Amino acid sequence: MKIKVGAAAINTTPIAWQWNFAAITETVRAARDQGVRLLCLPELCLTGYGCEDLFFRPHVRTQALALAERLARDSAASGLILAVGLPLEHRGALYNVVAVLNHGAIQGFSAKQNLAGDGVHYEPRWFKPWPRSVVVNYALPGGAVVPLGDTTFEFAAGGEKATFGFEICEDAWVAERPGIALAKAAVDLILNPSASHFAFGKTHVRERFVTDGSRAFNCAYLYANLLGNEAGRIVYDGECLIASAGELVTKGRRFGYGRWRLTTAVVDLDTNRFSRTRSVSFRPDARTFYPAGKIEPTNEAVSRAQPPPPIEPWNADGYKDATPKQPEKLFELLAAETLALFDYLRKTRMKGFVISLSGGADSTFCALLVHEMVRVGCYGCDDDQAAFKAVFPWFEISREGADRGSAAATKATHRILTCIYQATMNSSAQTQRAAERTARELGARFENVSVQGTVDFGEDFLARYLGRPLNWQEDDITRQNLQARSRALLPWCVANAEEKLNITTSNRSEAAVGYCTMDGDTAGSIGPLGGIDKASILEALDLLRANRYRWLSQVRERPPTAELKPLEANQTDEQDLMPYAVLDAIERASILRGKSPEEIVGEGLATAAQVRKFFTLFPRNQWKRERYAPSFHLDSENLDPRSYTRFPILSGGFQDEMDRIPG
Repeated sequence: MKIKVGAAAINTTPIAWQWNFAAITETVRAARDQGVRLLCLPELCLTGYGCEDLFFRPHVRTQALALAERLARDSAASGLILAVGLPLEHRGALYNVVAVLNHGAIQGFSAKQNLAGDGVHYEPRWFKPWPRSVVVNYALPGGAVVPLGDTTFEFAAGGEKATFGFEICEDAWVAERPGIALAKAAVDLILNPSASHFAFGKTHVRERFVTDGSRAFNCAYLYANLLGNEAGRIVYDGECLIASAGELVTKGRRFGYGRWRLTTAVVDLDTNRFSRTRSVSFRPDARTFYPAGKIEPTNEAVSRAQPPPPIEPWNADGYKDATPKQPEKLFELLAAETLALFDYLRKTRMKGFVISLSGGADSTFCALLVHEMVRVGCYGCDDDQAAFKAVFPWFEISREGADRGSAAATKATHRILTCIYQATMNSSAQTQRAAERTARELGARFENVSVQGTVDFGEDFLARYLGRPLNWQEDDITRQNLQARSRALLPWCVANAEEKLNITTSNRSEAAVGYCTMDGDTAGSIGPLGGIDKASILEALDLLRANRYRWLSQVRERPPTAELKPLEANQTDEQDLMPYAVLDAIERASILRGKSPEEIVGEGLATAAQVRKFFTLFPRNQWKRERYAPSFHLDSENLDPRSYTRFPILSGGFQDEMDRIPG
């Protein structure tokens, strides 16, 4: 039996009912037009995955169920069996479920058995895990009774019957995954509606469990994921995968600005059935299959494995000096950041960005990311360009190829991005030139102003208040912070006047030790670098410099520096702190692996002095991390207390642990 199946990526927003429903219905129409008969949509896509405590509200669940029933009615003539995610209450508990729709009605629900409760996920706060092998009757508002729980379904197709079941996101990431029981029940297809956040290299893990699942379970496997910056911090890459008989048949395009994306394939269920009957290890178990309706088989040719699409609009050509993993991480970084920035702008209905451009690596990279966001709108796929124009009606879609120039992107960047260089007496001519060159090359509007008068006003007040002149021996931190805070005012003014988002440029390495000034260089409404360590930022800049942006050498001439001390002090970040590579190694050992200060020294990752400095600064600056602007989660771990690392604001500060460090 051959059927055409589809997996869809949907860009959702929490309780944006019209936005979510419109994207879903457009996807269903496209699937129908392409002959799809079984369509898997992402997890919780009716409400949005990131609703958080809104899941507790009865009206949210009521609306979601009403929309599921409406979707069933609206898609009745499509000939589709449709799987769509939503929250559902049963006997006073909440469950993360998938509704199976066909012929105008909900046919039943499958409930998630393994909840994601680590990293950025907090599902156990809202949902209960459904017990294995339990199915109950659920009464719909209209009176119909359908199955709910660990359900499997059966459908008719051209005089034959086929079966399917579910692994919902986390279900596929655990050792005792539901697919084991589904395989014993000889299901023909497993559907996996997911809300799997982006992380560097994660796509390879997904490919393995989808492909291995189709092989080990002798089935076709459909994986559908969310797309976009859904709720502010977490980014979804929209990856959709279809595998059959141990082969990844097709992989959809990841990232992009479109509101939905459909990936389809024709699978031959008989191939998997034949493999199952030949398997000596197959041990069948009896299981109840609930009716899911009727669909038509297809006469189209069975899909064969296709090469994965590139991450557009970037191309690996020309990265001759890079290791194989460097371009992939760079392209994933650019794609995730540009999508996150664009979606944040789109969903807040703002008109652009403002950056306090220092001429250093961090602020320059932020400006580059905004320009790259514009480039996707100019040179990306048709849905990228259409979405960009919907946000910026003045934008004129260009047919200029990305490889032939960037005039359209430069022109658009001028309206979207404002960069302000704010000098004090401690600023160097080198950073001023670098900032001006960056803005000119990218097309951003550039303002060069001195804030020394504001600094002088603050220092004069403090001198009168303290009854003595300020000096660098006694007032080092005070004088540095005064300069940093003097640079916060003007970007906020421009942001308010032009309805733009003020970007703060603090990075993850700085966040670990509080190397930043609250209400100074941390001032802003969004922090795109908050989840990226300094080493990755510098590596990305160097790869981009070696290829597209040759002028970045002017930015990289000087080691990273705050430029808050007199120039003769030759201030650099690593002199103030420690080498960034060492700082990042300590952070990862502590946060990711739970190592103590003594263990980190024992492993030779850092000196005793460096470890003591880190563990003195990390707990002391938790209050700063609590106040940081929202940042994007791009790695398998980060320091954001809102989405990953919880740490008390007040603590003993590892004092006893540091006392045990020898030397």
